[in-house]
Amino acid sequence: MLAAKEQLKLIKRGVAQIISEEELLKKLEKSVATNTPLRIKLGVDPTSSDIHLGHTVPLQKLRQFQDLGHTAVLIIGDYTAMIGDPSGRSATRPRLTHEEVLANAKTYQDQVFKILIPEQTEILFNGDWFSKMTFSDVATMTSKLTVARMLERDDFAKRYAGNQPISILEFIYPLMQATDSVQIKADVELGGTDQIFNILLGRDLQRDAAQEAQIAMCLPLLVGLDGVNKMSKSLHNYVGITDEPNDMYGKIMSLADELMLTYFELVTNLDKTKIDNIKVGLENNSLHPKQVKSFLAMQIVSQYHGQDAAKKAQEEFEHVFKAGGLPEDIPEFTVPEAKVWIVKLLVDCGLVSSNSEARRMIEQGGVKLDNEKITALDFEVPIVDGLVLQVGKRKFAKVRK
Repeated sequence: MLAAKEQLKLIKRGVAQIISEEELLKKLEKSVATNTPLRIKLGVDPTSSDIHLGHTVPLQKLRQFQDLGHTAVLIIGDYTAMIGDPSGRSATRPRLTHEEVLANAKTYQDQVFKILIPEQTEILFNGDWFSKMTFSDVATMTSKLTVARMLERDDFAKRYAGNQPISILEFIYPLMQATDSVQIKADVELGGTDQIFNILLGRDLQRDAAQEAQIAMCLPLLVGLDGVNKMSKSLHNYVGITDEPNDMYGKIMSLADELMLTYFELVTNLDKTKIDNIKVGLENNSLHPKQVKSFLAMQIVSQYHGQDAAKKAQEEFEHVFKAGGLPEDIPEFTVPEAKVWIVKLLVDCGLVSSNSEARRMIEQGGVKLDNEKITALDFEVPIVDGLVLQVGKRKFAKVRK
């Protein structure tokens, strides 16, 4: 194992808050002295079917701990996901069934190993312990937290002050997350900056259970492609780690320049020295932002699809967007009708997921037919063989009769 102080120096990269750094150093020193890996906890609630780059921020940190010889304990929240994490939310999250959660969990398990080392990863489901709890056990758990303490949370306080409903179930969520830490005897828990209350509660419950308190390690929330909001599938500002290479590359190239360094820091494995050199190059204008962004896109696509796929995605991007060409392999769709409503055509060709998304893209000027912008929501498309339909900068379809 690397010396404790050297480990700490590496671990601190890209971290927003550690509670406390002194305690973490002591844990690392003990780990090195006894040659015993720390147990690093990350809880994920499979509320959707795929992982995006925002999810990879704590996963990358978890991998960093693994590279230093520690054990990753990934908790799949099959029970917590049925409630939904209320952190940062302004309204109660719709509940999922256990069947929906388990289906999502399957894809999560497949995808996390694009980042984590399987041999150094424990995957546990918190339903393993919560499903065995009696009503008396739940009552005991809820007795450990007061309503006044819960309302210290900024998100709950705002909802309460605004007369927005807060269910008792949402109050239970932080206790369930904290109970997870007790169950697995976590040494460190990773989470976003919006998780600090829940992670600190885990420290309290561990002490109550006569365990050594875990370290709270909070990571920044990744801003999405819109440059404003946290990356989210519901906001359509995300990059999925299973996105096709061309789509992934194109999405990164649409990123705001001011977010590039943050993405290098949080979602790539690039050495800190190289990131610092890129920062200097941008500041003294020796590096052009487009050059840097292309390098960023290559790094991310290579990580999930390999260097050959990244190179082809770069070449395709250059061909389509710089030379004004069309992609080489445009998906083709047969349309038997003579005329089709533009909204229906966009959905049928798989360029959008719903009628509402189609309308939104048309209103935003993001839909073209044979390079002509469509602005009318009621437009009936005359079907001509070979017609090219485009949504945004990266999605194309060719219509066949």
